[in-house]
Amino acid sequence: MNGDHQITRRKSRQIRVGTVAVGGDAPIAVQSMTNTDTCDVAATVAQVRALQQAGADIVRISVPTMDAAEAFGAIRAQVNIALVADIHFDYRIALRVAELGVDCLRINPGNIGREDRVRAVVESARDRGISIRIGVNAGSLEKDLQSKYGEPNAQALIESALRHIDILDRLDFQEFKVSLKASEIFMAVAAYRGIASQIEQPLHLGITEAGGLRSGTVKSAIGIGMLLTEGIGDTIRVSLAADPVEEIKVGFDILKSLHLRSRGINLIACPSCSRQQFDVIATVNALEARLEDIREPLDVAVIGCVVNGPGEAREAHIGLTGGSPHLVFVGGVPDHKVGSEELLDDLERTIRRRIAAGREAMEKSAS
Repeated sequence: MNGDHQITRRKSRQIRVGTVAVGGDAPIAVQSMTNTDTCDVAATVAQVRALQQAGADIVRISVPTMDAAEAFGAIRAQVNIALVADIHFDYRIALRVAELGVDCLRINPGNIGREDRVRAVVESARDRGISIRIGVNAGSLEKDLQSKYGEPNAQALIESALRHIDILDRLDFQEFKVSLKASEIFMAVAAYRGIASQIEQPLHLGITEAGGLRSGTVKSAIGIGMLLTEGIGDTIRVSLAADPVEEIKVGFDILKSLHLRSRGINLIACPSCSRQQFDVIATVNALEARLEDIREPLDVAVIGCVVNGPGEAREAHIGLTGGSPHLVFVGGVPDHKVGSEELLDDLERTIRRRIAAGREAMEKSAS
């Protein structure tokens, strides 16, 4: 199911975070951040793997101490996803994680200290093919910018970012991306719009400290979605006070809604009303849980009655229309009828058959 709108993405320089290309014509990467104690290697590895299973392209890990840096090395040895180390102030931590296999350093050059320290970090990154993320946040602006502007605003975020960028420019290091995050949507959007025309590097989008699962999802979808529709953004993180796996799910849902990436089942479902011929909400929730392992893109419509059902079902790869009995569409045409008792099992079976047929066809074409 595709609308007529085509998003033209901002042209940006392509960099790499490990094996993941960011910027240019690369797919918009989805990332999250662990919330475990980094020194608890087993717990952090488990969370990284859960994020990877959910579809994360990149995972960021906070590394506040040298002990955490050593733990990062142990984590790196056990996972194969692109890892970013989140570091503030201490250049020695950056040098250590660089030695231990980090793919990207989230470190603001202006906060490291003396120029020789900045140079050491940049040269280490250059030698090892490590990229850098400049991460500006409205909650941690430099004191002189707070005094100059009185309170955080878009221009203050841009000025802060340009300061850090200038340092990397002087050191002839261009393998970096930039984020300008705020919890206030319009401030963040204005900052990203402002920086987008001033630099060629890729932009990492996010509404910081967006809130809990529901409110944070809404704020992130609005802010990130506004920018993505304008072609701005090369990688995203949905910041939620929730299980980080939910960040990945919401991130992909945002991208799927804008036809920027396709991954897994795209469920189209009615909100349900008294016309429904089966329990739509329970069916959709159960179907989502059963099909979480599927990575191939597939549109599935679940509509409770015959008013909108046939139209939506014909547009999806697989569709269900409530009736007596219910009607299942496959490939846009009526395929078979099913009763309420067998509905969920039948729908899952039909979806998995379609996925298996697609896999088989791909294997044949590749051989």
